[in-house]
Amino acid sequence: MEDLPLRDDLRGRSPYGAPQLDVPVALNTNENPYPPSPALASALARNVEEAAAGLNRYPDRDATRLRAALADYLGHGLDGTRVWAANGSNEILQQILQAFGGPGRTAMGFEPSYSMHPVISRVTCTDWLPAERSGRDFGIDPQAAVEAVRRHRPDVVFLTSPNNPTGTALPVETIAAVAEAAPGMVVVDEAYAEFRREGTPSALTLLEEYPRLIVSRTMSKAFALAGARVGYLAAAPAVVDALQLVRLPYHLSAVTQVVAATALEFADELQSQVKQLRQERDALVEWLRSHGFTVAESDANFVLFGDFADRSAVFAAMLEHGVLVREVGPPHMLRVTVGTPEEMSAFRDALMQVSADHR
Repeated sequence: MEDLPLRDDLRGRSPYGAPQLDVPVALNTNENPYPPSPALASALARNVEEAAAGLNRYPDRDATRLRAALADYLGHGLDGTRVWAANGSNEILQQILQAFGGPGRTAMGFEPSYSMHPVISRVTCTDWLPAERSGRDFGIDPQAAVEAVRRHRPDVVFLTSPNNPTGTALPVETIAAVAEAAPGMVVVDEAYAEFRREGTPSALTLLEEYPRLIVSRTMSKAFALAGARVGYLAAAPAVVDALQLVRLPYHLSAVTQVVAATALEFADELQSQVKQLRQERDALVEWLRSHGFTVAESDANFVLFGDFADRSAVFAAMLEHGVLVREVGPPHMLRVTVGTPEEMSAFRDALMQVSADHR
């Protein structure tokens, strides 16, 4: 690429992506380990076949049916005018920054957090302002957050709850405090919202009070649709209208729309898988702590754990045992996705075999 007239701010950078390795137990990308049920797979095949007969025509540009179904799923009095959908939550985030960020504007996030927030900020020519999470569970001090927002006056603030890679959920009061202080848009990235522990509220409860608040979600995790690439958001109707100024024509294919709408019809079935993964996560946290590991509280489908003097050595040793985890977040910790009981048993066995030499 050195001979190409690439933008200067992109030179020397690497594309985002977790390692894609062929291993027996892949626990590094926070996927749902359970494939669609036979009933859902059959419904998907039937509905996609029906949609295929019309693929010579452009899809519904506004994804009207899907947005209405997503609004029904979210509840909180939402309708289709307050929901927008795109190709994964990353495209949602990109559209937000295209509309509200850009040259001469800034975005702020509280790190460690989802690494795509600064990446998408950079590619949309939005300056990135990192602020810090603090404490053992990597929470956000509301007073410090408000002070940072008032000092820097970012055009877009990212709050991730539950946070990736730490699993930390934010109190709704912290989100409200930031929304009150922010001069621009506040984006609450709730990609793992369905995995929150009972009683943990969503930022959806704040939408009526804060018209510049956006709640972003995905169907990749709880709906086991990582391969379909469906993300969505809830916001004020004016925000949805603004995003349509930057979306590409017919950006969401007819096949994607029908796949997502079909999955929503099976929401109750899929939520039972989520409950099972929650239980597996909580058992994993208890087991790790019982064996002396430091573990961040998690409301997601993954767990951040340590402490390791050399986490890269532990990562490599785990890989030798056929278990792929993720080197991400604080330099002394690793992240593991919650998998099936069989996968978690393999993870525990491998960790016990390698940890004695690398604690």
